[in-house]
Amino acid sequence: MHTSHSLFNQLAAANIDRQGTLLVHSSMKSIGEVDGGADTVLDALSEYMQEGLLVLPTHTWSYINADNPKFYVETSPSCVGILPELFRGREGVIRSYHPTHSVAALGEDAAEFVAGAELCDTPCHRESPWGKLLDRQATIMLVGVDLRRNTFIHGIEEWVDIPGRVTDSHEQLFVVLGDGTEIPVPSRRHYGLSWSEHFWKVEKILEREGAIRKVKLGDADTWICHTVQMTDILTKMLRENPDLFSDNEPLADELIHLP
Repeated sequence: MHTSHSLFNQLAAANIDRQGTLLVHSSMKSIGEVDGGADTVLDALSEYMQEGLLVLPTHTWSYINADNPKFYVETSPSCVGILPELFRGREGVIRSYHPTHSVAALGEDAAEFVAGAELCDTPCHRESPWGKLLDRQATIMLVGVDLRRNTFIHGIEEWVDIPGRVTDSHEQLFVVLGDGTEIPVPSRRHYGLSWSEHFWKVEKILEREGAIRKVKLGDADTWICHTVQMTDILTKMLRENPDLFSDNEPLADELIHLP
């Protein structure tokens, strides 16, 4: 049975910067049995990062669209698991105003971190919280999930301007605040193949180059990802091969073992 104390100790053993920025993608089920359940996991993460910034994705892309265009900041549920859904309602947590790819943040500068997301017309705009992760040299933690759930890689694709990732045209979406104020947000969407299902292909390269490493949280195999190194490596690879994630075939050995 895992406890807040044991989870905290695992976070400490993973040597995550407690005063930095940590974004967590997660599968609660993979962590195993926890005394107190999901709230205990959030307690451990929040305590560990109390001097820094803790961020969880609170995406709504699965159901916010032109036919259902209103994203309610306070009530629209996250479509990416129980930990983000519980986290967004916690005291002190601030949710960004992006209609499809919002995040929730807890920390002294959370408001600054999430600010301006409603001005971004793509899911992972360089000026959005996803881009700010790079500015802050943040750490990304993939708890019980792999690179296929690492939204940040979508951001790298956007910033390199890989063709065919987001629509050329906008659909009219709206952010609705708690007081009923509606903010129009013309939005370009991800489209085409399920690009993220191919992100696993670069796991070996990223691990070899020290951009990602594996630890445990509870029972979960967990990847610790460093945004700066990951961006440097994948930017180079995507510029050399814009079709890197266009298929689900393993990379050639000569690429994986590139000196």
